[in-house]
Amino acid sequence: VQLVESGGELVQAGGSLRLSCLASGVGFDDYAIGWFRQAPGKKREGVACIDSTGASPPFIADAVGGRFTVSSDAAENTVYLQMTNLKPEDTAVYYCAVDTAPTYDYCAEYGPYKSSYDYWGQGTQVTVSS
Repeated sequence: VQLVESGGELVQAGGSLRLSCLASGVGFDDYAIGWFRQAPGKKREGVACIDSTGASPPFIADAVGGRFTVSSDAAENTVYLQMTNLKPEDTAVYYCAVDTAPTYDYCAEYGPYKSSYDYWGQGTQVTVSS
């Protein structure tokens, strides 16, 4: 299993970015993928979660609700984090991680907060200028 994030860059406040998480070796019939971010000097923060069950809508943290959405493309083995109306406080390294044996409706129950992710990507830098 290998996760590779991409799409991070410098953007002005109010702009949009779409981050990609290419999940090689992950069966897209049984997964939970979380998006996380970590700003300098701050703890890692869960941002979003999507799983294979489809029983519930993807989870979006309150801090980014209404601005971020998460989606998946099984054909591309890729999960996306669409970010709109970006703010300087969104500046962080963004990571994706996968739980390859999630419980049913994982994201609805746990969000990106359970410590069960097996594999992590290397991160992609998002910088939002004011």
